[in-house]
Amino acid sequence: MSLVVIGSVAYDAIETPHGKRERTLGGSCSYIALAASYFAQPSIVAVVGDDFAPEDKMVLHSKGVDLRGLETVPGKTFFWSGVYPADMNDRKTLVTDLNVFADFDPKLPAAYVNYPYLFLGNIQPSLQRKVQQQMPSLRFVGGDTMNFWISGNKPELLETIRHWDFLLINDSEAKMLAEENNLRKAAEKILAMGPNTLVIKRGEYGAMLFRKDTLFMVPGYLLEDVFDPTGAGDCFAGGFVGYLAERGFDLRNGNFDVTELHRAVIYGSVMGSFCCEEFGVERFRNLTRKEIDQRFDEFRRFTAF
Repeated sequence: MSLVVIGSVAYDAIETPHGKRERTLGGSCSYIALAASYFAQPSIVAVVGDDFAPEDKMVLHSKGVDLRGLETVPGKTFFWSGVYPADMNDRKTLVTDLNVFADFDPKLPAAYVNYPYLFLGNIQPSLQRKVQQQMPSLRFVGGDTMNFWISGNKPELLETIRHWDFLLINDSEAKMLAEENNLRKAAEKILAMGPNTLVIKRGEYGAMLFRKDTLFMVPGYLLEDVFDPTGAGDCFAGGFVGYLAERGFDLRNGNFDVTELHRAVIYGSVMGSFCCEEFGVERFRNLTRKEIDQRFDEFRRFTAF
């Protein structure tokens, strides 16, 4: 099944206790699409500058990512630089240069318009809504947001997510959006805002899925070494929506097995864990579906009782 992904394609400079990379492929759209590519065919909508290297485009293309919606314009590609401390539970941002991404206006290729699945990455809520309005045949639509939009554009954000089927955010963002410190109460308030499904990502502590009829919690996967957590949350999103697309999910009619939603959360956690094993998107160069399914089975064994 075809899945449209909107977001950023960027270059990152990353330093962790395991080393550093001066310029590596990054951006939410890159991570989401690469993680989803093991389950569905991602079609991206993003913008890069004329400095974007052909070999980085090939990384995406080699995984079957449809690049017809990747626009190249004069200027420099979005650039981010950050440093992680020893425990890597936080990071210090050194540089954020939006460059050509500052004027990003998502343009859907005609071929994408009737695709059934849409994930809206972290961009301005009005742009997210603009894209959704161009796709009349959606079986599900959802996305994420961040504290910047919650604090500065909340009315616009609320109008946008009111038309979504699911929302993926982290625990601090959920509390901020709901203006509620208790996660369970925050989830109830967010579900009343429109989405029928909410996933709260909790980093190394796992994730929680909320619906009015179910609550599901999964722990984080314990890695021996975390080389780089950059993009792990986006890879979670890619695994989650990719699996739902693979299974032909329709979140709008309610005619599905909720157990499949639980499996999607686990696949999201699996993809997030693989992302952390190497710098940037490097793990996806040789990752196989067999490895993914084996780790899914490990989750099943570790959490069975």
